[in-house]
Order: sequence, then C-alpha cells, then structure tokens
Amino acid sequence: MTFLSYLISGLSLGSIYAIIALGYTMVYGIAKMLNFAHGDVIMVGGYMSFVATAHLGWPPLASILLAVVVCTLLGVTIEQLAYKPLRAAPSLAVLITAIGVSYFLQNAAQLIWSSNPKSFTSVVQLPSLKLFDGQLTISSVAIVTIAACILIIIALTFIISKTKIGKAMRAVSEDKEAAQLMGINVNQTISVTFAIGSALAAIAGVLLSSAYPLLMPTSGAMPGIKAFTAAVFGGIGSIPGAFWGGLLLGLIEIFGKAYISTQLSDAIVFSMLILVLLVKPTGLMGKKIHEKV
Repeated sequence: MTFLSYLISGLSLGSIYAIIALGYTMVYGIAKMLNFAHGDVIMVGGYMSFVATAHLGWPPLASILLAVVVCTLLGVTIEQLAYKPLRAAPSLAVLITAIGVSYFLQNAAQLIWSSNPKSFTSVVQLPSLKLFDGQLTISSVAIVTIAACILIIIALTFIISKTKIGKAMRAVSEDKEAAQLMGINVNQTISVTFAIGSALAAIAGVLLSSAYPLLMPTSGAMPGIKAFTAAVFGGIGSIPGAFWGGLLLGLIEIFGKAYISTQLSDAIVFSMLILVLLVKPTGLMGKKIHEKV
C-alpha cells in the first residue's frame, strides 16, 4: 500500500508539473522563446485564489475563475509589453527580459502581500477516497489534480488539432513568415498562446497551493524550473511530451524522496534529465529538426 500511496502522490505532483510544462512548451513551440516568468504567473494565480477565498469570502470555484482571468490578462500584458517588441531580437535579449519580468513579479508580490508565508486553504473541499478497507487513502486534491491534468491535455489536443486558432498555431510554429503570407495574424496567434499558457499557470498555481498550502512570492520559482525541466525531458515544443515528461518527473521526485534521499531528490531529478538528454538530446518525444544550409 505504501508503494501505491507514493505512486498516487507522484502522479499528482507530476500532473501539476505537466500543466505548467504545457504552458512552457506551447510558448516555445509557437513563439520560439522561453518564458521564464511563467513560474511567477503560477504564484500570482495562487495569490489571486487566496485573496478571493480568505479576504473576499468567495467560493472556491469563483476564486479559481478569478485566478484564471487575472493570470490570462497578466500573460497577455507581459507578452505585449515585454516580448512583442523583441520579436526580431536575439534570443539572449528575450531570455534576459524574461528573467527581469520574473524578478519584477516576485518583488511586486512582496510589496503587495509581504514575504511572509500565507496559509492557503485548499479549493478542493471533497472527502478523501479510502480503498482496501481504509489501508490506502487518496486525497481529494490528488484526484482532482490528476483529473484536471487529463481533461486539460484532451482539451488542448482538440484545440490544436481541430480548431481554427489551433491550425494557426501550428502554422506559426512551422514558419512564421509563410503563415503571415497566408493571411494568419502572427501577433494575435502568439498572444492567444500566451493567454492559454497563463490560464494553465493559474490552474496549476491553485492546485499547487492546495496540495502544498504555504504560499509566498517565491512559490512558483522551483516548480517553474522543474516544469521547464519536464518540458525539456519530454521534448520541448511537444504537448504530449510535456504531459508525459511532467508525470515522469513527479514520479521520479516522489520515489527518489521515498527510497533514496529527501535531500537529494532535486539532484536526482536533474540528473535524470542530463541522462535523458545525453541519450536523446531532443527529449523523450521530441523530433529532430533538419536545417537546410
């Protein structure tokens, strides 16, 4: 039963990483940039839900909707003000800007909410599931998190493959100039991508804060880095890769803590990434890109 308990915990944590990684991989796959402020959008989502429930007395569902709306607007604003002017700039300039936006959001959160940890009340108010005559207890947060991740990956797959905006995203990802010549609004498509990624960050922030209920301005930093690791692990730019990479990373982290060392769990996670990239540099589900010279 202990193994099953660790397995459920790993899938729950991995589902959070997968939701965050989907935002990373969508932005990279379409805009070809790494949005390192993504982790801090997660933190903003957690704070929005906290304010709605703890200060405004809103029900959990309303607090989640507030987090999604605020983070979506924040993501689009960041893209318009910080990244859009750098469309033709070198990748290093975009990377430095992303790091600057990340520090700005962290310091703004400290000014607004202080650096003291806040106690987050879970938005999932359902009873735990008991199996095998009570020998195995699965928390309602874990069940909701795994279910949310599955629904999100199904919805994203449908959007990307079946809708008009999804076809535009695929076209922009393949060739921006050719997409523009075919009448696709590239800037609008990238903005929509940021909006979707930021909405996912909000959901991940609420679920993360529900599972680990201490909220602070740096709460999104390490999960953001690990989710980026998951995206690279699965193959950056691949939506299925981000999903499976997140799940695998969560399982590796939880089993590493349980059977090897709590202190070395992060080192184990990043070591596994290095091993995978040595064997398959494009990630588990990434594709090789052949460039014509």
